[in-house]
Amino acid sequence: MSDRTPRKIFDQIAKKYDEIRPGYPEELIEDIISISGIPDEGRILEIGCGTGQATIPFAKRGYYMICLDISKDMAALTAKKCQKYPRVRVYPISFEEWEPEANSFDLVISATAFHWIPKEIAYPKAALVLKDSGYLAVFWNFHPTPYTDFFKAVQKVYQRVVLEWGDPEKERSIEDKIRAIENEINRSGLFERPIVKQYSWAREYTADQYIKLLNTYSDHQSLEPKRRKELFDAVKALIEEKYEGKIIRPHLTVLFIAKKLC
Repeated sequence: MSDRTPRKIFDQIAKKYDEIRPGYPEELIEDIISISGIPDEGRILEIGCGTGQATIPFAKRGYYMICLDISKDMAALTAKKCQKYPRVRVYPISFEEWEPEANSFDLVISATAFHWIPKEIAYPKAALVLKDSGYLAVFWNFHPTPYTDFFKAVQKVYQRVVLEWGDPEKERSIEDKIRAIENEINRSGLFERPIVKQYSWAREYTADQYIKLLNTYSDHQSLEPKRRKELFDAVKALIEEKYEGKIIRPHLTVLFIAKKLC
């Protein structure tokens, strides 16, 4: 996906995004550090830092970091959070537009952002900036299957309000999505076969919190305001009336980490 219009939507919701979007499991951070073998004084490039959900865990460990985000508001929030980490620099610029220095990073990371960049740019440029034997680590939060009772129930709301979005149970399976990303990395010809690791976890949301979460997704933000309100009102009513005002949402974080081919 490379359309800049939905990417720019995040400028409008930076504070909401920062408030409600979940972070990433600590085990994932530790695995990236362990597998990549990044030295204590290592250099990290982060592509699409958002409001710092993945930035801070690495910044706390003292790495030198260059963090990029196309959203000026999101980059500003991350920069503010990182004021106490002098080795971290945040720039409001897209990865595509950023002028890199070749062979200068031990690790390139991207959290729920790499899909926005055209793959014909993403992989070659990531490989370019990595030192020999450096690592690319990209990861996403997925909605795991089998679906919970709430997720099945809420699909009736979506099918009534946004029928054109289709039925998620008829979409590609998580396994197919994982395989597609693996294949994409392999087809680039620039990295070794990726190591894939999965992390299951869950988070509780009140009805209001869940609506705030939905309001940070680009597809929901792209809806016409009146239609979006209709959707959110119906989802909130479902949670309050059938689930006593709160739900447990399962998450599945999937990591793909691959060594640069020399």
